Amino acid sequence: MQRGFQLGLLLLVVQLFQEGLGNIPAVTLAVLGFNVYLYVFPAAPLMKACVSLQLVHRNKEWRRLFLSPLHHVNDWHLYFNMVSFLWKGLRLERHLGAAWFLYLLSVFSLLTGLVYLLLQALMVKLIEDKDALGDFIDLPALSSECAVGFSGVLFALKVVSNHYNPGGVTYILNICVSNRFASWVELVLIYLVTPGTSLVGHLAGILVGLLYTVGPLKIIMKTCADFVSSNGNNARASSYFSSSGYSGTRQDFSGDPLQAEDYTTDPVSDYTESYVAGLTEEEQVELAIRKSLNDKRGQTFTTRPRHIFHHADEELSPEELLRRRRIRRFGPEVSNQRRRR
Repeated sequence: MQRGFQLGLLLLVVQLFQEGLGNIPAVTLAVLGFNVYLYVFPAAPLMKACVSLQLVHRNKEWRRLFLSPLHHVNDWHLYFNMVSFLWKGLRLERHLGAAWFLYLLSVFSLLTGLVYLLLQALMVKLIEDKDALGDFIDLPALSSECAVGFSGVLFALKVVSNHYNPGGVTYILNICVSNRFASWVELVLIYLVTPGTSLVGHLAGILVGLLYTVGPLKIIMKTCADFVSSNGNNARASSYFSSSGYSGTRQDFSGDPLQAEDYTTDPVSDYTESYVAGLTEEEQVELAIRKSLNDKRGQTFTTRPRHIFHHADEELSPEELLRRRRIRRFGPEVSNQRRRR
């Protein structure tokens, strides 16, 4: 693809460095860079990437729905779309989060093309039913109109951005417009000021944005995300159980499963009469305490009611109280060991 001097592309690079690459969120920067890459190295010629009712539906060229938003006619088309996307991405990605913003862009890119086709089919059907309109509008030209560019997605993002800032205003050609009506005013002005722009394509973007803000699209997206997330967690949990050899009660994991503890043989765990033989009384008491603590590993301890202890114990120091509790607990066991000796 031979091109001359690309002033729009140069201005876009300058705009990015003025903003600061480190200040641009990751998804916004990646999507912007991908659009620039496909402009320099297009995946398909424009006439094979644009979307229209005749080419997509009738010729079954559905791949155009994925190619159309990512290709641009010229450098100025790319520049204005990417600068607008940069401003919207700076706000929305930080508000929604990187993962959801990427999810939103993917859904919007596909839906704007589908809604564009539906609107085109609807207009053709209405004009066919109205003989008078058919005399003024060329039906074959309307059905074969081919749209390309990121503008439809940008209009959808503009609706979402204005939805989160309902009390704000937007300046369009130095005209102060409430955010509630900014998308509609911009739709008309762009169509009047810039010849060749697709009114239906921009309208499709507005409708997709409304489907997300006031329609069921947001709920559907959340439901799909929760379903995929739950399936992913179940898969991870089942693979963990099968590889680690666990069995029994099913458990839910909020993160990565913890590794099973590797218990090694300890003299305390092998508390036998042959081992304690030859130990002093103090060593036997200490060994009994260590064995008791090991036996209690993994259990949940609760505070014991204070009324079960003698009143005299409550007046002792903490160290003396702990010593007496150990003697009461392990005294009989140590005495039995001594008698066996």
